[in-house]
Parts: sequence; C-alpha cells; structure tokens
Amino acid sequence: MSKASLDEILSEEDFQALAASRGARFGRLSHTLLARELWTRRHFYQLIVEADVFESFLDDHGASHNQRYRSLRELVASVRGLSRAGFAVRHLESRLDTYGISAVCEGDEEARFAQAVVDARGFLEQSLRGLLSAVLEESAAGDFELPSELFADEEYTADQARRRLPRNLDGEIQEDEEHYIATVATRYLEVSELFSSFQLGDTDSPLMSERLMSEFCTEESARVYEASVHNLQSVYDTYIKNTTLEDSDERLPRLRGHVSVAFHLLEAFTELIHFVERHERSRSLDASSRIPKAVDRSRVVQVARENLLAWAARMIVLGRPYAEALVPTYTNQSELFVEVPPELTLHARPVALIVKIVNHHGTATTCEVGGSECNAGSILEMMVTVGSHPELSTYCFSGDARTLEDIRRLFAAGLGETGTDSFPPELGYL
Repeated sequence: MSKASLDEILSEEDFQALAASRGARFGRLSHTLLARELWTRRHFYQLIVEADVFESFLDDHGASHNQRYRSLRELVASVRGLSRAGFAVRHLESRLDTYGISAVCEGDEEARFAQAVVDARGFLEQSLRGLLSAVLEESAAGDFELPSELFADEEYTADQARRRLPRNLDGEIQEDEEHYIATVATRYLEVSELFSSFQLGDTDSPLMSERLMSEFCTEESARVYEASVHNLQSVYDTYIKNTTLEDSDERLPRLRGHVSVAFHLLEAFTELIHFVERHERSRSLDASSRIPKAVDRSRVVQVARENLLAWAARMIVLGRPYAEALVPTYTNQSELFVEVPPELTLHARPVALIVKIVNHHGTATTCEVGGSECNAGSILEMMVTVGSHPELSTYCFSGDARTLEDIRRLFAAGLGETGTDSFPPELGYL
C-alpha cells in the first residue's frame, strides 16, 4: 500500500494571498527604506531579518521551482545577501575610530580607507534600493501587492547588550594567558602570509579584472579568507579579551582592531562574491530576471576587489608589526639539541608526533639539521628536511621553551616507538 504524499499542491491564486500576508513586513520595510536618504546599521539588520523570513516562506512553498515566482525568490535572496554585506560595512563605518588603525597608517591612507568604506556602503545602499524596487515590481507582476505602510520605529529588532559577570580578580594574571597571546600572534603572522600570497595590482581593464576575480576571488577562496580571520578573532576573544594583560599592553587591542576591520570587510566581500557567483551571474542568462537591471555587476566586482578585499589585506599587513613584537614578548625563546638513538630513525610516525606537539602549543618552532631549516609544525617540510639528511642524527629545535620541553620529553620517551604508555603525563594530548 503506497503512502499518500505529504505535499499539497497549492494553486497560484491561493499562494498570492499567503505571500501578501507573509511578505507584509518585508513590503512595509522596503517602502520605508526606499524613502530614507541614509540607512543606519539597524536598517540593514532589519532588512536581513525580514528578507530571511520572506525567503524562507518562498522556499517552503517551492517558489524557486515555479516559473512565475522563481524571479521573486531570487530577488529576495539577493536582498538578504547584500543586506548582510551592508550591515558589515555599516557596522565597520560606525566603529572605525575605535579600532586604532591610525597608529600605523601611512600618509593619507586612513582617509582613503575611510572613503573606501563610505563608498562601499553607498554602493550597497544603491544596489539594495534597486533590488527592493524590483521586488515590489515583481510581486505586483505576480498578482499580489505588498503593503506600502511605513515600518514603525518600535518594530525594529533591538541590539542585545552583552551581559557578563564583573571582573574582580584583583589584577591576577590567569594561567596560560601569555601562552595564548603568543599563539594568537603566531596565527596572525600565518594569516598575513595568506593575504600577501596574491597580488591584485592595478586593473583598469575589465578583462584583467575578470581574470583576477576568477583566480583569487572565487566564493571558495572568499570563505577561506573570512574563516581564517574570523577564527583568529574568536581565539582572541576567548582567551585574551577582557584580561589583565590586555589592559596592560596596548598592542593587544590594536592587534584586535586590525583583525576586526579585516573581518568585517571580508564578511561583506564574501557576500558580494556569493551574489556574483550564485545569483547575478546565473540570473543574467534569464532574460526575465530583474537582477542585472537593479545591480551593476561590474561595480559589484570592483567594490568587492578594491573597497573590500584589497583593504582587508592591507589592514592585516599593517597589523603585522604588532604580532611580530608580541611573539618574543610572550614566549621564552630557546634552542634544544636532541639526538636520535642509533637504534631509532626519525620516520613518518615520530615526525608526526613532533608536528602535533608544535601545533598543540601553537607557536612558531623551527627544526634545523645539516644546515637545512624548516617549519617544525609542517609534516611536509619536516619529512623533506629529515629525508634530505638521513645520515645525520642531531637536530636543533628553536622556539618557545614550553614547546621545546615537550619535544625533549618525546625524545626521552623513545619517540613513541615502544608505544604511548612510556609517555609522561605532560604528553597526554598525544
């Protein structure tokens, strides 16, 4: 006996009444924002909320697979994405003075950056106005009208203040605070290498701009950039923010400021790249799509690259001196010479354990043998360096004393060749 389908086919006429009702708040907000000259952060945020609700309703009713309402669904989805970008940029604009980037900006760089942020926000507002107008037109073409009454002030979703317990440890420095600072600074240097690995250069030619976008600015790479900086910010906020050491070392909040600026720029950058790849580019093949008419694709690409990604990379590079200075301040740099016993070899398994120790502590550690030096936190570099000198048994590790002490323990325990039972308790994480 076959089971009855749980899906009920809804006529387009019945859908129209539902859409007019469920999209009412989105419609009223759209009319309100179209009448405003300047949007604040709360306007962008509310547009995210209402677009998300309306898009979910359209998805739940299969609008993306309906010829009549497919374009409406894509317009609303585009509004949601560009609203996220707008919120990130508007948030950054409102807090720019608190991030402390002026201390390292060169010449008129701070003013040029501030203008780039203002221009990006202005472009996003203009694009969203075009999309909102297109949504209203598309809904009317679908035989339902979204209400035009204004959105009341009390209807906006209020920002929730963060609530936390009072700090009352009387200036006590908690265990491992210095270690986490060194770890964050080391990760910052690694992230800065990620951004210095590509050169955007001058791209007056539209063809050159498209080539650079395809090579460096795909949605996949955009999410890698954003996640790398977001993870850095999360680690900082978890282990360093609101600590005694943060209060006593001005380099720490300044480093955090550079991370935050880059993160907000990359949030917006990712949304614009997503718009190009998942919405505007595919919809441009649809002659009935209103998206290409509402948003200038070439300007999306230009703003994403010049106003967002390029400045995010620059802000990370400008913060690098702070990280470089923090690493030696909060680590006890030392050297460790170890020798592999004659009956053992430094093959893949013990090398993997060394790499795990280095990555566990999170601070930069190098390994030198026979004049060749490598990153001891990279199994590939370690295997190449060790394999290049099979006749040598003496190795020199350089880095934080805490990392080196665990490497010494590993060698003292026979590199784990007789099993992990021989490891001391300090190496329990292996």
